[in-house]
Amino acid sequence: MSDAQAELPPLDQVVPYAGLLGIRMASASAEEVRLELDWSPERCTSQGTMHGGALMSLADTAGATCAFLNLPPGAGTSTIESKTNFLRAVREGTVVAIARPVHVGRTTIVVQTDLRDSRDRPVALTTQTQAVLQAEPG
Repeated sequence: MSDAQAELPPLDQVVPYAGLLGIRMASASAEEVRLELDWSPERCTSQGTMHGGALMSLADTAGATCAFLNLPPGAGTSTIESKTNFLRAVREGTVVAIARPVHVGRTTIVVQTDLRDSRDRPVALTTQTQAVLQAEPG
């Protein structure tokens, strides 16, 4: 467990929706966040294919976590734009999300998240922009 991860509360406490979906944190630092989501029939559309919304939720959660770890003290974040390209269907195994910051600015943070299957093949690529929400003056 990284120092940054040790400082984070459990993912399902911060993002209850992630807990509902079964997203797990593998590692987290300001430079890279890794989350995991297992294939299951409940997360599928037709023909046993993992639902795109589940994959996008995994990517969004990884990107938001990465942005959070790059915030200045007291600031918050919110997704303001997200784009996903789907590259391969997932019909088994575990999907790993690897989120890395592309730009960390004063008002926005841009994160790229790669989704990979159990055989390390690309599943999807998500680029998202997170707003940096400054704390209200006391």
